[in-house]
Amino acid sequence: MKILFLTDSFNGMAQRLWIELDRLNHQVKVQTAKTQKKMLDCVKQYKPGLIIAPFLTTKIPSEIWQKHICLIVHPGIKGDRGASSLDWAILNKKKQWGVTILQAAEKMDAGDIWGSEVFSMRNVSKAQLYRNEVTQAASRGILKALKNFTTPHFLPEVLDYSDPKIKGKWNNKVTQKDLQFSWEDPTDSIIRKINAADSTPGVQITLFNKSFYAYGAHKDSYLKGKSGAILAQRHLAISIATKTDAVWITHLKAAEQGSIKLPAVLALQELANRIPLSNISPFDDIKENTWQEISFQQEGHIGYLHFNFYNGAMSTQQCIRLKEAFIEAKKRVKLIVLMGGTDVWSNGIHLNIIENAKNPAEESWRNINAIDDLILEIIQSTNHYVICALQGNAGAGGVSLALSGDKVLARNGIVLNPHTKNMGLYGSEYWTYLLPKRIGIDKANKFTEECLPWGVAVAKEIGLIDDFFGETTTEFVNFVKEQANKIIKLTYFDKLLKAKQFQRRKDEMNKPLSKYREEELKKMKANFFDNNMDYNQKRHSFVHKLVNENAQTIEDLYMSRRAIYRKRKWESITYKDEK
Repeated sequence: MKILFLTDSFNGMAQRLWIELDRLNHQVKVQTAKTQKKMLDCVKQYKPGLIIAPFLTTKIPSEIWQKHICLIVHPGIKGDRGASSLDWAILNKKKQWGVTILQAAEKMDAGDIWGSEVFSMRNVSKAQLYRNEVTQAASRGILKALKNFTTPHFLPEVLDYSDPKIKGKWNNKVTQKDLQFSWEDPTDSIIRKINAADSTPGVQITLFNKSFYAYGAHKDSYLKGKSGAILAQRHLAISIATKTDAVWITHLKAAEQGSIKLPAVLALQELANRIPLSNISPFDDIKENTWQEISFQQEGHIGYLHFNFYNGAMSTQQCIRLKEAFIEAKKRVKLIVLMGGTDVWSNGIHLNIIENAKNPAEESWRNINAIDDLILEIIQSTNHYVICALQGNAGAGGVSLALSGDKVLARNGIVLNPHTKNMGLYGSEYWTYLLPKRIGIDKANKFTEECLPWGVAVAKEIGLIDDFFGETTTEFVNFVKEQANKIIKLTYFDKLLKAKQFQRRKDEMNKPLSKYREEELKKMKANFFDNNMDYNQKRHSFVHKLVNENAQTIEDLYMSRRAIYRKRKWESITYKDEK
């Protein structure tokens, strides 16, 4: 079937749904569209059999939805309407929420219901819920709606508020008035409001008589002080006292035109010089609630190294600290599991910090070398077995980081983007060694050139990852621990390490790692320093969330994927709508 995606951006959810439909052999085109004219032009040209809007804030014009079935992915339960569904669910402390697949109609979110899914709410940020529970539920909902669409005589459910089973209602858009709080308020209430506004718009607060939007809230039961007082800074985050505890704020954005979201200390600039340091080690035995970007848990001869970096971006200093933690972990255990973050594994270098730097080219260079150093340390750790456990999505250099381990495990439903071309970069992180080693040179080149998102099923089949399991983080972590314990208990565990050492020596004789790095960085240096407007403009647009309506859309990628990657049972598949 010819399916058109109309979306604000090809974000994680849109990519996940594209992957699911691609696996079912549908002909899918993705059109980023912030204007109704763009939508009308695309529909007229493409002539889809079905339109899906995974993430769309612009209303679909009546000229489209009156002629085509348009399915809207709405992050709310049946009957929920409005632009701040997930925000209100968090603010109202809902125990259960859902995703509804609605047909576009005259009134917003009031169309017929083609499917709905529910999930249990966690006490985490809106962004974390969206990337995990909401995306998983949307995937199930769209697949069911698609089945209904192809079922003869199926009639969608009419939204009827007189039906007692309809629990949702219309909600106005969340405003800063709804998010306001006092530092005298209960700590959990403060965190809930920041969680509800995380990603966007943030909660407006005042620090040093200056207005900022706050993001990334974490409870601290150790530090105490007068309510509203800034108590400490740690790894560029700041701690602010509440009536009974404290709250760590990891990111701020100045409430000024053109400002970008940054680690809190960088956003405060020279004002942060007044804030005392309060650093802790990932290996400290912490008894109280606090915030740690990097933490270590040891269970017998197995060590679990967590690095929960906001949105998966890894700055120069974060890469250095993670490398130091990995070196220390090697002194304690023989098997290390790199756990990444709970909702994002890694997305490579930190573009926001680079954009904010006085010399973005120099900071780009420092950042890429720091992540290279980290990955090199992992590759050369031949006396240890390393598992990379991807709880969340991975992109760009974050995929290379995952491939540096001996075994790559992923949670079912995550999305992998092993490319950097869409940011105007050649890529480093030893990808020219790690990616071909896993999938061969031909596929590696195609991966990095075509900028396709990959789901775990296809990734396992072609060898990019070893296995995937679990719909939830809890299920996946339990699976990872089972796998780690099986490996460490193998009678031939020492032989595994000897085989690893032999393979590393063989690879080094064939081509030294230093040569891979030299070749990659030569091209990256040109990307950074040779007046590369492509990289600078794409980074600026990404960081400032600018949309280029004239950008090339993602179309006919299904043809590329089918022709290049599909094997065995997929070889004979043809599309019904193919001309």
